This record gives sequence, C-alpha cells and structure tokens, in this order.
Amino acid sequence: MRTKEVLVLSYQESWKDDFEKIAKELKAALGDLILKIEHVGSTSVQGLSAKPIIDIDLVIAIDTDLSEVIQKLAVIGYVHEGNLGIEGREAFAYSGKEHLQVHHLYVCPENSPELKRHLAFRDYLRSHPETVLAYGEVKEKAAKLFPKDIDKYIAYKSSIIEEIYKELEI
Repeated sequence: MRTKEVLVLSYQESWKDDFEKIAKELKAALGDLILKIEHVGSTSVQGLSAKPIIDIDLVIAIDTDLSEVIQKLAVIGYVHEGNLGIEGREAFAYSGKEHLQVHHLYVCPENSPELKRHLAFRDYLRSHPETVLAYGEVKEKAAKLFPKDIDKYIAYKSSIIEEIYKELEI
C-alpha cells in the first residue's frame, strides 16, 4: 500500500494509541506466533513530524512457520505481498480496516537485518532530539515541495537519513 500523495503532520500523541489498537488486533489473531510487535517509523518517535501512517514490524522467531502467520493474517484481512525487494521483511496490504489508522505491516524474523535497522534508527532518533527537529524540518519541506510525488519526497530526505545511518554505522 504505497501512497501517492504526501502529507506530513506535526507529531500526534494519538499515534501511540493508534499503534496500540492495531497491535491489540494483531495479538488477538496471532497469539504465540509472534515474539513482539514493534512500533517503528516516524510515528514512533516523540516530536517527529511524519506521514500519518503507522509502521509496524511483527517479530517472529527464526523457526516460526511464515505460512502459518500469513494464513492467520489473511483471516483478519491482510494480504501477503512478499518482501517487495527487501530481504528479511515480508509486507502485507489489507482491506476492511477502516476502524484502524492507516498502517504498513511487516513480518520480520528476530534475526532480520531490516528489523535491526528499523529499531536502531528509531532508537537513535528517540535519544537525539536535535536530530528529530532537523529530520522533521526536512520532511516537512519535502512534503511542501513534492506533495504529489512520493518518489521525489523520498529522494529529498535521503541525505539526512544517510547521515543518521552513518552515525549508527549501518
């Protein structure tokens, strides 16, 4: 589910509750198949401007049967899209979730480099408020410059993301 239009909002306290509502539904459907549900992405960082889309990583054990996870997610309206070109992460689209905030759902094994990257990026931002301000300003400017072009929006903010990765040594 990739957005075409770009809308970046100031941080919303409600994003925490939005994540919890989605997580509750996922926990009820998957139970012990998942180890953790991680709120990642910009909406997970206090004070960071973001597109109002909750990014979620479902963490599964290395030996968990992915097909069982896919099947249980299908029962509640999620459709497996494959890894979309990113190893260590399985993406899911959905329908019938009007009662929940728009979100991106990924399933990652606990040893996934992509999961580790998401968590490291989130945790770095959570502990560096000056970077949160700078990154938020870049995102807001990118959204104003490219409100109808997600690819140019992503390209515009890529240099600050690369700077953060250098700090993380990713």
